[in-house]
Amino acid sequence: MTKKFSSAFTLIEMLVVIAIIAILIAMLYPAVSGMQERGKITQDMNNLRQIGLATQMYLNDNDGAFFLTTDNWMKKLHPDSGTQYLPSWKVFQSPFDKRGSSEDSSTAPVSYGFNGNAQAVGGGSLLSDKITNASKFILFAPKQNSSAAQPFAGTAGAAGFTVSKDDAGPNGMQAGGTHNRGQRINVCAADLHVENLSWRTEFHDDNPDAATYSKSSRWHADPVTGNP
Repeated sequence: MTKKFSSAFTLIEMLVVIAIIAILIAMLYPAVSGMQERGKITQDMNNLRQIGLATQMYLNDNDGAFFLTTDNWMKKLHPDSGTQYLPSWKVFQSPFDKRGSSEDSSTAPVSYGFNGNAQAVGGGSLLSDKITNASKFILFAPKQNSSAAQPFAGTAGAAGFTVSKDDAGPNGMQAGGTHNRGQRINVCAADLHVENLSWRTEFHDDNPDAATYSKSSRWHADPVTGNP
Protein backbone atom coordinates (compact mmCIF):
# COMPACT_ATOMS: atom_id res chain seq x y z
CA MET A 1 0.00 0.00 0.00
CA THR A 2 1.43 3.40 -0.99
CA LYS A 3 1.06 6.28 1.38
CA LYS A 4 -0.07 9.67 0.09
CA PHE A 5 1.73 12.72 1.46
CA SER A 6 0.20 16.21 1.31
CA SER A 7 2.38 18.90 -0.29
CA ALA A 8 0.34 21.78 1.14
CA PHE A 9 1.79 24.28 3.62
CA THR A 10 0.88 23.85 7.22
CA LEU A 11 -0.53 26.81 9.14
CA ILE A 12 2.75 27.25 11.02
CA GLU A 13 4.75 27.29 7.79
CA MET A 14 2.44 29.91 6.30
CA LEU A 15 2.77 32.08 9.39
CA VAL A 16 6.55 31.80 9.21
CA VAL A 17 6.55 32.84 5.55
CA ILE A 18 4.24 35.80 6.28
CA ALA A 19 6.46 36.86 9.17
CA ILE A 20 9.56 36.73 6.94
CA ILE A 21 7.83 38.81 4.25
CA ALA A 22 6.72 41.35 6.87
CA ILE A 23 10.29 41.62 8.19
CA LEU A 24 11.67 42.13 4.66
CA ILE A 25 9.10 44.86 3.94
CA ALA A 26 9.95 46.58 7.23
CA MET A 27 13.63 46.48 6.28
CA LEU A 28 13.06 47.77 2.73
CA TYR A 29 10.55 50.53 3.56
CA PRO A 30 13.06 53.03 5.03
CA ALA A 31 15.32 52.58 2.01
CA VAL A 32 12.45 53.11 -0.46
CA SER A 33 11.10 56.03 1.56
CA GLY A 34 14.57 57.58 1.68
CA MET A 35 14.94 57.25 -2.09
CA GLN A 36 11.58 58.96 -2.61
CA GLU A 37 12.57 61.85 -0.34
CA ARG A 38 15.93 62.25 -2.06
CA GLY A 39 14.10 62.42 -5.38
CA LYS A 40 11.85 65.17 -4.02
CA ILE A 41 14.85 67.07 -2.63
CA THR A 42 16.51 66.96 -6.05
CA GLN A 43 13.33 68.14 -7.82
CA ASP A 44 12.85 70.90 -5.23
CA MET A 45 16.40 72.14 -5.86
CA ASN A 46 15.85 71.96 -9.61
CA ASN A 47 12.70 74.10 -9.31
CA LEU A 48 14.58 76.71 -7.28
CA ARG A 49 17.44 76.63 -9.79
CA GLN A 50 15.02 77.27 -12.68
CA ILE A 51 13.39 80.15 -10.78
CA GLY A 52 16.83 81.58 -10.06
CA LEU A 53 17.90 81.40 -13.72
CA ALA A 54 14.62 82.98 -14.80
CA THR A 55 15.22 85.78 -12.29
CA GLN A 56 18.68 86.37 -13.76
CA MET A 57 17.12 86.81 -17.21
CA TYR A 58 14.57 89.18 -15.67
CA LEU A 59 17.41 91.19 -14.06
CA ASN A 60 19.24 91.37 -17.39
CA ASP A 61 16.13 92.92 -18.94
CA ASN A 62 15.50 95.30 -16.03
CA ASP A 63 18.89 96.87 -15.32
CA GLY A 64 19.61 94.59 -12.38
CA ALA A 65 16.48 95.64 -10.44
CA PHE A 66 14.48 92.95 -8.64
CA PHE A 67 10.71 92.88 -8.54
CA LEU A 68 9.06 94.79 -5.70
CA THR A 69 8.17 92.68 -2.68
CA THR A 70 4.56 93.80 -3.19
CA ASP A 71 4.51 92.55 -6.79
CA ASN A 72 3.14 89.29 -8.08
CA TRP A 73 6.69 88.25 -8.93
CA MET A 74 5.56 84.82 -10.18
CA LYS A 75 3.63 86.36 -13.06
CA LYS A 76 6.63 88.48 -14.01
CA LEU A 77 8.55 85.25 -14.64
CA HIS A 78 5.71 83.29 -16.24
CA PRO A 79 4.75 83.43 -19.96
CA ASP A 80 1.43 85.06 -18.95
CA SER A 81 3.41 88.30 -18.65
CA GLY A 82 4.56 88.02 -22.26
CA THR A 83 7.99 86.74 -21.28
CA GLN A 84 9.54 83.32 -21.76
CA TYR A 85 11.53 83.15 -18.53
CA LEU A 86 9.74 80.01 -17.30
CA PRO A 87 7.76 77.37 -19.23
CA SER A 88 4.88 76.63 -16.85
CA TRP A 89 3.36 77.14 -13.41
CA LYS A 90 4.56 73.70 -12.30
CA VAL A 91 8.03 75.10 -11.63
CA PHE A 92 6.56 77.13 -8.75
CA GLN A 93 5.20 74.03 -7.00
CA SER A 94 7.48 72.08 -4.68
CA PRO A 95 7.34 68.28 -4.84
CA PHE A 96 6.68 68.47 -1.08
CA ASP A 97 3.50 70.41 -1.85
CA LYS A 98 0.78 67.75 -2.06
CA ARG A 99 -1.84 69.93 -3.73
CA GLY A 100 -2.83 68.98 -7.24
CA SER A 101 -1.04 70.83 -10.03
CA SER A 102 -2.77 73.38 -12.26
CA GLU A 103 -1.92 75.75 -15.09
CA ASP A 104 -4.60 78.28 -14.14
CA SER A 105 -2.96 81.71 -13.80
CA SER A 106 -4.93 82.56 -10.67
CA THR A 107 -5.18 79.26 -8.80
CA ALA A 108 -2.00 77.33 -9.73
CA PRO A 109 -0.22 76.24 -6.51
CA VAL A 110 2.89 78.23 -5.55
CA SER A 111 5.21 76.84 -2.88
CA TYR A 112 8.12 79.32 -2.97
CA GLY A 113 8.38 82.85 -1.62
CA PHE A 114 10.61 85.79 -2.54
CA ASN A 115 12.70 87.20 0.32
CA GLY A 116 10.54 89.81 2.05
CA ASN A 117 13.66 91.91 2.79
CA ALA A 118 14.70 92.07 -0.87
CA GLN A 119 14.02 95.77 -1.28
CA ALA A 120 16.01 98.98 -1.29
CA VAL A 121 16.50 100.92 1.92
CA GLY A 122 13.34 102.98 2.32
CA GLY A 123 11.46 100.75 -0.13
CA GLY A 124 11.57 100.29 -3.89
CA SER A 125 13.39 97.76 -6.04
CA LEU A 126 16.58 96.25 -4.70
CA LEU A 127 19.46 96.37 -7.16
CA SER A 128 21.42 93.14 -7.47
CA ASP A 129 24.77 94.93 -7.10
CA LYS A 130 23.69 96.34 -3.71
CA ILE A 131 23.62 92.92 -2.03
CA THR A 132 26.65 92.73 0.25
CA ASN A 133 26.98 88.95 0.29
CA ALA A 134 25.20 87.42 -2.70
CA SER A 135 26.32 83.87 -1.93
CA LYS A 136 24.56 84.05 1.46
CA PHE A 137 21.52 86.23 0.78
CA ILE A 138 18.40 84.12 0.24
CA LEU A 139 16.29 85.07 -2.76
CA PHE A 140 13.76 82.22 -2.81
CA ALA A 141 12.76 79.52 -0.35
CA PRO A 142 9.75 77.30 0.35
CA LYS A 143 6.97 79.29 2.03
CA GLN A 144 5.02 77.21 4.53
CA ASN A 145 2.67 77.70 7.47
CA SER A 146 2.14 75.69 10.63
CA SER A 147 -0.68 73.49 9.30
CA ALA A 148 0.52 69.90 9.20
CA ALA A 149 -2.42 68.97 6.95
CA GLN A 150 -1.69 71.73 4.42
CA PRO A 151 1.70 73.37 4.96
CA PHE A 152 1.56 75.16 1.58
CA ALA A 153 -1.18 77.60 0.72
CA GLY A 154 0.13 80.02 -1.96
CA THR A 155 -1.40 80.47 -5.40
CA ALA A 156 -0.35 82.12 -8.64
CA GLY A 157 -2.81 84.96 -8.12
CA ALA A 158 -1.18 86.18 -4.89
CA ALA A 159 0.67 89.50 -4.92
CA GLY A 160 3.41 90.12 -2.38
CA PHE A 161 4.07 86.41 -1.93
CA THR A 162 7.23 86.63 0.19
CA VAL A 163 9.07 84.46 2.68
CA SER A 164 11.06 85.27 5.82
CA LYS A 165 12.83 83.36 8.58
CA ASP A 166 9.73 83.76 10.78
CA ASP A 167 7.25 83.24 8.01
CA ALA A 168 3.58 83.56 8.93
CA GLY A 169 1.15 81.82 6.60
CA PRO A 170 -2.65 81.65 6.91
CA ASN A 171 -2.38 79.21 9.80
CA GLY A 172 0.63 80.60 11.66
CA MET A 173 4.41 80.39 11.68
CA GLN A 174 6.05 77.55 9.79
CA ALA A 175 7.34 74.92 12.16
CA GLY A 176 10.24 73.45 10.22
CA GLY A 177 11.86 72.68 6.90
CA THR A 178 10.51 70.59 4.05
CA HIS A 179 12.59 67.43 4.48
CA ASN A 180 14.72 65.32 6.81
CA ARG A 181 11.87 65.40 9.31
CA GLY A 182 11.65 69.16 9.09
CA GLN A 183 15.36 69.67 9.79
CA ARG A 184 16.46 70.80 6.30
CA ILE A 185 15.26 73.23 3.65
CA ASN A 186 16.45 74.21 0.15
CA VAL A 187 17.01 77.83 -0.86
CA CYS A 188 18.18 79.81 -3.88
CA ALA A 189 20.76 82.51 -3.05
CA ALA A 190 21.32 85.83 -4.80
CA ASP A 191 24.32 84.47 -6.70
CA LEU A 192 21.81 81.90 -8.04
CA HIS A 193 23.35 78.82 -6.45
CA VAL A 194 20.94 76.44 -4.71
CA GLU A 195 21.77 75.23 -1.22
CA ASN A 196 20.45 72.74 1.32
CA LEU A 197 20.37 74.46 4.72
CA SER A 198 19.76 73.42 8.29
CA TRP A 199 16.32 74.79 9.18
CA ARG A 200 17.18 75.86 12.73
CA THR A 201 20.81 77.02 12.60
CA GLU A 202 21.15 78.38 9.04
CA PHE A 203 17.67 79.33 7.81
CA HIS A 204 15.55 80.21 10.84
CA ASP A 205 18.18 81.69 13.15
CA ASP A 206 18.97 85.32 12.31
CA ASN A 207 20.57 88.31 13.98
CA PRO A 208 21.39 91.52 12.06
CA ASP A 209 24.44 92.13 14.23
CA ALA A 210 27.88 92.34 12.64
CA ALA A 211 29.09 89.66 15.06
CA THR A 212 26.82 87.11 13.36
CA TYR A 213 27.47 88.33 9.83
CA SER A 214 27.10 84.98 8.06
CA LYS A 215 23.66 84.33 9.57
CA SER A 216 22.22 87.81 9.19
CA SER A 217 23.35 88.01 5.57
CA ARG A 218 20.89 85.21 4.83
CA TRP A 219 18.01 87.66 5.15
CA HIS A 220 19.49 91.17 4.93
CA ALA A 221 21.11 92.70 1.86
CA ASP A 222 23.16 94.85 4.25
CA PRO A 223 23.76 92.49 7.22
CA VAL A 224 25.97 94.89 9.20
CA THR A 225 23.18 97.40 9.76
CA GLY A 226 20.33 94.96 9.43
CA ASN A 227 18.73 97.04 6.66
CA PRO A 228 16.95 95.26 3.80
